Amino acid sequence: MSADTGRAPQAGGAACPGTAAVLSLGSNLGDRLGYLQLAVTGVGERVLAVSPVYETEPWGGVEQGDFLNAIVLAHSKTMGAWDWLRLCRSLETEAGRVRDVRWGPRTLDVDVVAVYRTDGEPVFSDDPELVLPHPGAAERGTVLRPWLDVDPDADLPGVGRVDALLAGLGPVGAADMRRCDDQLLVVR
Repeated sequence: MSADTGRAPQAGGAACPGTAAVLSLGSNLGDRLGYLQLAVTGVGERVLAVSPVYETEPWGGVEQGDFLNAIVLAHSKTMGAWDWLRLCRSLETEAGRVRDVRWGPRTLDVDVVAVYRTDGEPVFSDDPELVLPHPGAAERGTVLRPWLDVDPDADLPGVGRVDALLAGLGPVGAADMRRCDDQLLVVR
């Protein structure tokens, strides 16, 4: 079955025509910028654009340090939605990510925010392992603000324009977010 049905493609299935993905990066343990760079480097030649880095307060009620966040826009001629998820998880594993506390501190968090087919149509999924678009993205300035930096016309599939969503958050959307122009991610 295709990725837009919410189920992972089976081995031997139809060839994937390729996709573009919006990936959200976050880190609040150890070398935060280094972990974000690890993710950008791991996406490799598929990177189309990388946002500026933002420092943000943690969300979710768990006591922890501030995050560095960024967005990566990427494209692959061969990857489908499930391939993006596998890549994200492998990057988190490479960074030593431990999942023991929900919304807890992490070396690296890489989320698939949205996936688009080559014709520009969004991929939707309600599979618990890969919900697309990413649940909660519409309420997170940490996703919306950096996404606008790299795509001013961005649209969160099935929800609306990213600039309108960010404006709808009001002061909360930009609260406790600081753009870190001195901390750059390099596309290699």
